[in-house]
Amino acid sequence: MKNGFVKVAAATPDIRVADVEFNTQNIINTMEEAQKNGAKILVFPELCVTGYTCSDLFDHSVLLKASRKALLEIAENTNDKDMLVFIGAPLEVNGKLYNVAAAMNQGEIIGFTTKTFLPNYGEFYEMRQFTPGPQTVREITFEGKKIPFGPQILFQAEGMKELVVAAEICEDVWSPVPPSIQAALEGATVIVNCSASDETIGKDTYRRALISGQSARLISGYIYANAGEGESTTDLVFGGHNIIAENGTVLKESSRYVNEIIYSELDLQRITGERRKNTTFQPLDEETLVRVPFTVEETKTFLTRTFPKKPFVPSDEQTRAQRCEEILTIQAMGLKKRLAHTNARTAVVGISGGLDSTLALLVTARAFDMLGRDKKDIIAVTMPCFGTTDRTYQNACEMSKKVGATLIEVPIADAVNVHFRDIGHDPEDHSVTYENCQARERTQVLMDIANKTWGMVIGTGDLSELALGWATYNGDHMSMYGVNASVPKTLVRHLVKYAADDTKDEALKNILYDVLDTPVSPELLPPKDGDIAQKTEDLVGPYELHDFFLYFMLRFGYEPSKIFRIACMTFDGEYDKETIFKWLETFCRRFFSQQFKRSCLPDGPKVGTVALSPRGDWRMPSDACVAVWMRDLEACRV
Repeated sequence: MKNGFVKVAAATPDIRVADVEFNTQNIINTMEEAQKNGAKILVFPELCVTGYTCSDLFDHSVLLKASRKALLEIAENTNDKDMLVFIGAPLEVNGKLYNVAAAMNQGEIIGFTTKTFLPNYGEFYEMRQFTPGPQTVREITFEGKKIPFGPQILFQAEGMKELVVAAEICEDVWSPVPPSIQAALEGATVIVNCSASDETIGKDTYRRALISGQSARLISGYIYANAGEGESTTDLVFGGHNIIAENGTVLKESSRYVNEIIYSELDLQRITGERRKNTTFQPLDEETLVRVPFTVEETKTFLTRTFPKKPFVPSDEQTRAQRCEEILTIQAMGLKKRLAHTNARTAVVGISGGLDSTLALLVTARAFDMLGRDKKDIIAVTMPCFGTTDRTYQNACEMSKKVGATLIEVPIADAVNVHFRDIGHDPEDHSVTYENCQARERTQVLMDIANKTWGMVIGTGDLSELALGWATYNGDHMSMYGVNASVPKTLVRHLVKYAADDTKDEALKNILYDVLDTPVSPELLPPKDGDIAQKTEDLVGPYELHDFFLYFMLRFGYEPSKIFRIACMTFDGEYDKETIFKWLETFCRRFFSQQFKRSCLPDGPKVGTVALSPRGDWRMPSDACVAVWMRDLEACRV
């Protein structure tokens, strides 16, 4: 369970109604398969030892005795298996019959979790045979051994404080107050459900939403094992719909009407990290639930779950288009409010022909449309200098005209050369001073034009640049409202593409597509043979890697070694391990050293779950030390 990953499984074995011996053997066979595949937690359906649909046969002692014997045999078969197993079975206690999930580990039955809510409506009539479980846990004697019996038992992994498992049974999760709520509030990070939910039209959609929603509400993993083929079809059909979810996301889902076992890996570090950050997830002041220890070996988990290469960008085309529209609206609404509040007569945008300034211009145009204002009051300023190429210059100019902005050209080479003379800098020295003098001159021009036109300077810098500190302090770092401040570079590209696809102006569409094809560059060094000489990703690293690092470091608090591991898996075949290590090292170093730039950011709208505003999502000392993070990463050096 290195890096907090634990492999889990939900299984629907082949069964025959009331054929306990047949069912037991198939359960044991399934356990063998799960063991070979490295599962540490394995969940079976409700009453699968006997079959859920035994009906009045549950009143027969011969069936109940066979079930007790089967539980002992199954438990014995966990002796050589490194896993915690939950089996659904009927259990008679003091003359009453209970629907239980038997927890097994290291050859022993270590707890019986009882079903709290028995459905007695529609096709269900469980109260005909079963009794609701007790309100609190007590010990019962089962085959000569004292075993906890009752609701919400917490099974705690020895030596792994993050792995705490609780069970509920089918209808429990459909109830208004599922037992898993209290279990989670007392520390359960994984909820399992032994279920027998039949199939009716649309029920699979509701079931999926219910399980993913419960995992989101509880900030937990959720393993749902459902009864399938083999149950009686006298009146019902069971589809074996198994689901593994985590924090609102379905990680794995079985096909229906096919009995199978599904696997995935729950991320306990992600779960506990999310709970730490979420102030509305408040553990109960007093722990009342019984904790039962179990043992599994802490091993490296082979990962089958995948991680998106572009976590900020939805992979589905329709969802991506909807997301782009929503983000553009959020950006424009934020700017609309600020322009109206300040009574700004103009919006001043420095336009370079690059991605970020293009997006800022498009957002500003939207805000003006929302305000019902003439877009001629958008002042698009192009400021050619030593590194400007004809391609970006022409795109900047033509784009500004196409959106209806007023284009102003202010060449800054003469002013920068005067500044070089004033500070004693050799123009042939193309150091950072050479570059930053241009960036700060451009910002001064924009600010002064805004003053002159009673306007507001619209910032163009994006989230990825802020994370890396790839901005000139008090240069492009500064504005009066930064519309792109929480939009990462990989998403900027898709927003511009969405705008290009959406426009009916073919000329503007062609310009936007050419912007998308232009290498990302600050254009601060002289061109080579008319082409861009300074490519950002050659200097600071690929933005798709940095956005991947940024997402998992800030969103879930992953340590560098874990990010390195999942990045190597996700980008296998595209970047080798040495390259990923190099740019992750760069990311960590720059993220810490450049916090001072983020500590004084202009205002700007938050659009996603990751943002770096010092007034909101990210509050970090500017002089925090990166040493602990670098030492963690160093352990991965290849």
